[in-house]
Amino acid sequence: MIDPRFSTLRVFSSTGSVARTAELTGYSPSAVSAQLRELQRSLGIKLIAKEGRGVRLTSAGQQLVSGIDSIVTQWELLAASARSASGQLQAHFGLGGFSTAAAQLLAPLAASLRATRPEVEVQLIEAQPQRCLDLLLAERIDLAVIVASQAPGGGGAKDRFEQTVLLDDPLDVVLPASHRLAQRKSVALEDLADDPWISESGQSVYRALFVAAFTSLGVTPHIAHEAVEWETMIAFIGAGLGVGLLPRLATLGHADDVVRRRISGAAKPSRRIVAVTRKGSRGSPLIEESLEILQRTAERIISQRSAEELDG
Repeated sequence: MIDPRFSTLRVFSSTGSVARTAELTGYSPSAVSAQLRELQRSLGIKLIAKEGRGVRLTSAGQQLVSGIDSIVTQWELLAASARSASGQLQAHFGLGGFSTAAAQLLAPLAASLRATRPEVEVQLIEAQPQRCLDLLLAERIDLAVIVASQAPGGGGAKDRFEQTVLLDDPLDVVLPASHRLAQRKSVALEDLADDPWISESGQSVYRALFVAAFTSLGVTPHIAHEAVEWETMIAFIGAGLGVGLLPRLATLGHADDVVRRRISGAAKPSRRIVAVTRKGSRGSPLIEESLEILQRTAERIISQRSAEELDG
């Protein structure tokens, strides 16, 4: 019901790129440019201006987008209310999330909906947090699962998205099976201060959690290696190259040369995982049902792993 040119303008305001807007909306770059020019002509307001080889929103364009956000929120509220009152479900339901969330939370959700809502086409997309938010804005997905510290903050995000907390996911320490502390039930980070560590790059949320935990102890750990994927980190640890931190939601897979231990002591890093939806849409029956399933699944996984000895 919203003029598709307005939707294109909103996505462009978020990405700042005609090419990225085209990829997200499914239009060609020339079609995106044409829509922006047509909207500008029809309104009689200069919305875009050239900047280098590309274009940018003018102050008038930014003001218009702010108003469109409010209109879209009202439309989402109306659509959710209408679906709830009638019991009608949307034909397509898109889900997006980072790798661990996609595997551990969204895959079971998609399977559940497929069994109970066969009339709905459920699509699952694994993507980095910013892409998930862009896909939400472009209405390619309807619900995203990301880490809270990666959730939208500025740039009008509060007028476009809302969050629901799913779980607080504690980090555990992973050690080589031959490590001197491997037989303990729990390990304090202070006891590992002199060990070589394996972590992500300096720009990742996990590196930030890692640094914050040791900073609170007044300790500077030695980061010997960097790994992007959990499987890679676990392989490094299994090879005896160091120790690392792993969220409890993530699995060790079939690794038998490492052990997983709870963290004891003062510093116990944890990440908060949230579901993000377009503002106004949370009352939609499918979203309400999905949030309930996600929260139950998260609680079950954390309870099961908390009850285990975490020995891999």
